Order: sequence, then structure tokens, then C-alpha cells
Amino acid sequence: MRSEREVTLAIERYADTVRRICMIHLKNYADTEDIFQTVFLKYVLSSVSFSSAEHEKAWFIRVTINACKDLIKSFFRSHTVSIDEVIEQPAELPPDNREVLEAVLSLPAKYRDVIYLHYYEDYPAPQISKILGKNVNTVYTLLTRAKKMLKDKLGGEEFE
Repeated sequence: MRSEREVTLAIERYADTVRRICMIHLKNYADTEDIFQTVFLKYVLSSVSFSSAEHEKAWFIRVTINACKDLIKSFFRSHTVSIDEVIEQPAELPPDNREVLEAVLSLPAKYRDVIYLHYYEDYPAPQISKILGKNVNTVYTLLTRAKKMLKDKLGGEEFE
């Protein structure tokens, strides 16, 4: 079990990253908070020792993505309707940012993950391949395809 100081430092470092990944996958604040707690509880109870800060961050990203996937696949989730789907809430984002966000969120998960890690977390393809457990060339292919999909959806040249 980790010390209170270690956990506090980890929360300060990785809270935003964990929440953003959750929101990208789950699109729901309540589920995001549940997964956030789950990820940091796993960290507290984990005895994994990290070789570097990058290794630790990669661990948090991987655990978060896996927890999101587990929640999405759960029986309860597949047999309920989110209140967000029932009641449309007004958007707070300007229309241009919202359009890009909606385009990214509409991508299949494998493309959404690589786009997020590359553009929001600034990971190069070799590190993304280690985090996701995919071949480096596969990551390059996924990035290329995702950029093309975004270009088609958004109808612009800015993604080349």
C-alpha cells in the first residue's frame, strides 16, 4: 500500500489526464468520477514500482482506458439509458470547438485513443504503441486514418 504523500502527489500529477481520458470514453461526468476513484484506488493498493515518471503516467493512462472499457462493456451500462441522453443540455463550448470535439468523440475508440494521446498528451507514436500495446506502425496507420476521418468530417485542410 502506498503512503498518503505518494497518493497525493499522484493525484496532483495525473488527475486531469485521468478525467480527460474518462470524459473522452464515457462522455458522462458521474461515470468519470467513478472511474477516477477506481483508478486511484488501484494505485493506492498497487505494489508496482515505476522506473520513471513516464512509466507511471503510462500506467495511469492504461489503467484508465481499461477501466473505461470495462464500464462500457458492463451489463448495467448496456441495459440502461443515461439521463444525459434523455435531457439535452445546452452546450457551453463555442460552435467551432464543439464541432471539433464532436468529430473526435464520434471516432471509433481505437482512433479516438491515438488522437487523444498524440494531440492532447503530446505522446509520439513509439510511446503510444507501448501504452496501447500496439505495433508502432499500427499507431502511425491509426493516426493517419483518424486524421483523414477528421478531415472528412470537418471538411478542411488543417489536419494535413
